[in-house]
Amino acid sequence: MGLLEWLGGSQQQASNESDIDTVRRIAGELDTLPPERARFVACFAYILGRVANADLDVSDEEVATMERLVCERTDLAAVQATLVVQIAKQRNQLFGGTDNFLVTRTFGQIANLEQKRSLLDCLYAVSAADHTISAEEDQEIRRISSELHLDHAEFIRARSQYTEHLSVLQE
Repeated sequence: MGLLEWLGGSQQQASNESDIDTVRRIAGELDTLPPERARFVACFAYILGRVANADLDVSDEEVATMERLVCERTDLAAVQATLVVQIAKQRNQLFGGTDNFLVTRTFGQIANLEQKRSLLDCLYAVSAADHTISAEEDQEIRRISSELHLDHAEFIRARSQYTEHLSVLQE
């Protein structure tokens, strides 16, 4: 028996009940978007922040790349994209370990295959923004790829475009 069941709930109920607090906080800043679109944007930005924070150092270059990608891939205005990225980055630094899987699972449920592939490419773009993809960032992207149920070939395809930035190959 798990702790939540012992307390009178289930894990599924707890995650559905909270509807992933992180996603709601970010999505709340996007009142002008339809709820499903805001949820997509929130998840997308959060997962970018997850990779940027994997090595516990979110560089200015990574933040700028995240803002650009959120703007380009979600059609948000630059001001909204900046706000979303800042909130996502902050939430990830505060609650990343707790929310990472839940947010990624939500994204996996609402995104189609092409959007998942696009996210994977964006994750490598963010981690390569400072010209080095740390082993921690690379491993985090692999974890995300797996959580999104993308096969190994998809992961390798995305990774192969950034091999010159992989720290393990630079040393």
